[in-house]
Amino acid sequence: MHSEGLIADLALILLLGAVVTILFKKLKQPVVLGYILAGFLASPKFEYLPSIAHSANIDFWAELGIVVLMFTLGLEFSFKKLLNSGSSAVTTALIIITGMTFAGFGVGHLLGLDSINSIFLGGMLSMSSTTIILKAFTDLGLKQKKFASLVLAVLIIEDLFAVLMLVLLSSLAMGNVEGSELLFSVAKLAFFLILWFVIGVYVLPTFFDRTRWALNNETLLVVSMGLCFGMAFFSVFCGFSLELGAFVTGSILAGTMIAERIEKVVQPIKDLFGAVFFISVGMMVDPNIIVQYWGEILLLACVVICGMITFGTLGMLATGQTLRVAMESGFSLTQIGEFSFI
Repeated sequence: MHSEGLIADLALILLLGAVVTILFKKLKQPVVLGYILAGFLASPKFEYLPSIAHSANIDFWAELGIVVLMFTLGLEFSFKKLLNSGSSAVTTALIIITGMTFAGFGVGHLLGLDSINSIFLGGMLSMSSTTIILKAFTDLGLKQKKFASLVLAVLIIEDLFAVLMLVLLSSLAMGNVEGSELLFSVAKLAFFLILWFVIGVYVLPTFFDRTRWALNNETLLVVSMGLCFGMAFFSVFCGFSLELGAFVTGSILAGTMIAERIEKVVQPIKDLFGAVFFISVGMMVDPNIIVQYWGEILLLACVVICGMITFGTLGMLATGQTLRVAMESGFSLTQIGEFSFI
């Protein structure tokens, strides 16, 4: 019966997701917004349609979704892209992260949060969504524009900082605020990243080169997803999150000669589980909470929009970009994304 309930719940959210996204495409609205609306319609909070029977089922699918999503995000990130992003992307990312973190910290205190939660809020507000921005650029045909390439370079640097912040903030959340504990967490991360570098530069390229004759699309998909979930498990074993391991695996594979093939074969998996993840986010939407905290929600939305535009534009101007390019970049960064949710 449990398996039947799992399939029934998955069928419900995917069918609702299909109907709503077709409608949103017709209206030329973002598909991600359609997924979130579909999640709300499938949740028990919306009483006019059948709702899922077991929320734990969706939690399971959503966990798979975020792991696959972070893996595909990692495929957009590689050492080569990091080196090619240049100092301008680093400078802009630092200005955005520093400015938004302080802004979030200040707003957190204004809302009555303690220092730890205010730091968390600042970190959450400082990260833009690589997935949403990349999808928007692709759908709108803007990927070849100058500002788009600059924004994507900034996102690469932000993703790298997000990994570091994820580890440090997790240590703070668990109460490991002593210097020795934080140092140990950073040392573990350093070991993890060194291992990432060694595997990505020396091991996997050799493996793929010697087994290229056997790597048809089916085999490549199995190998890629096996590495994704294997590294995710190893990440948990080391005391980090599943998502970090998946992201690192993607970035390792991004440096191989068959990275583009891997992206193509995992695209349907990404689309499916990405949809499930965003639908699960929509299921968390509670109208009562929105009504109760509408002032705080409006304040945070204004901080994100105004802050990202301001610091993104200033960051680009500081690196010598024109005002037009700087403003296009700033407006492109006006949302928060996957790392914030994690």
